Amino acid sequence: MNENFALIPSKIDIAIIGAGPQALTLVAHLLQKRKSMRRRFVVFDPSGRWLTQWCHQFAALEIPHLRSPAVHHPDPDPFALRRFAQTRDRELFPPYDLPGTELFQDFCEDAIARWQLENRVVTAKVRRIEPLVGTRGDRFRLALEGGTSEVVAQRVVLATGGGTPHFPDWVSRIQTPYPSDRLCHSHQIDLRQLQLHGERVLIVGGGLTAGHLAIGALKRGAKVMLMMKRQLQEKLFDADPGWLGPKYLKEFSREANWVARWRAIASARNGGSMTPEVATQLRRESHRGNLAIYESCEVVSARWENRQWQIMCDDGAVYECDRIELATGTRLDVAAEPLLSEVCKVYPPESVGGLPVLDEYLRWPGCELFVMGGLAALQVGPVARNLAGARMAGDRISAALRKPSLRRSLGQSYTLAAK
Repeated sequence: MNENFALIPSKIDIAIIGAGPQALTLVAHLLQKRKSMRRRFVVFDPSGRWLTQWCHQFAALEIPHLRSPAVHHPDPDPFALRRFAQTRDRELFPPYDLPGTELFQDFCEDAIARWQLENRVVTAKVRRIEPLVGTRGDRFRLALEGGTSEVVAQRVVLATGGGTPHFPDWVSRIQTPYPSDRLCHSHQIDLRQLQLHGERVLIVGGGLTAGHLAIGALKRGAKVMLMMKRQLQEKLFDADPGWLGPKYLKEFSREANWVARWRAIASARNGGSMTPEVATQLRRESHRGNLAIYESCEVVSARWENRQWQIMCDDGAVYECDRIELATGTRLDVAAEPLLSEVCKVYPPESVGGLPVLDEYLRWPGCELFVMGGLAALQVGPVARNLAGARMAGDRISAALRKPSLRRSLGQSYTLAAK
């Protein structure tokens, strides 16, 4: 049961935009330190529920388990998931006890119930954040989609995800009309709804998402081509575990040059990679003749002709397929984030490589807007968009939200009418 527009107070203290793992982590950390904060925040998400998009993406790609070990999750207690899994140890996968998808979802539901957060998500999409500058300090007007409703928030936390889908340049140069379901980004694909038996499927990308798409297509009887710009990279995690603690973060935090930080982030993530488990499955299918892996190969153009794709590559090779699936990741660019367009006009940020320069509490320069996820990487580091990064961000932001001494501007504080 969720609040509707009519029940949302017109003035609130803290607006949290997004109800994914990042937002859930922040709220749990906030309440652990101060339970009285419960009535001071409202979470906005179009689904009206926690983790809806996250659960959909894992189910749509049939991902069996997380890439992060069991100590990484939204609850403040790092060992809470291990205790929850005491009778479900078969759902912790080697190495490092990677939680199964169903186990992780059940644990999050349990955490939501323990922190009494079931009804804290409002079914509403925020379509605009407008800064209000005046004598009463920082405030923001939030315009909600689906009506004329507006909410004024004293402070805002943006926790909406990891960027916008990235399409390679050659996609925009396709001149021949084609059916929309014959070229899709991974964000648009739901393997559960596809019938692929006998089809030739080209998957573009070398990361773990590409691996999951390939395995899903092979299970459905497709002949699969997997094409990537580099050699296939095998890594247990998408960034070295040293980035989870002082081994690398201490030096990273001391680095005063933002460009140097951005380069360190790019180097640490180093493009897409696959886990050894997935890479082994793909090589096995390659030996069986069901999968062709093209490394150091890049599409330069595509043409839809005679109900199939003609694909031209940079090495001069030409391939034919029935369907193209793009596992080309997302792009983080603060200047292209629609929700932040008005904020950028009033409080122009310094940015490097599309990432904004935030303060140590992940606060936007000049106002009480906080940012979680990939856009906070210049402060949090290469794991900013992951569960471990959510914990780091949650610690920083919750401190600033709780402590009046850390407020940038002290205007009138609004609280929920229920208080």
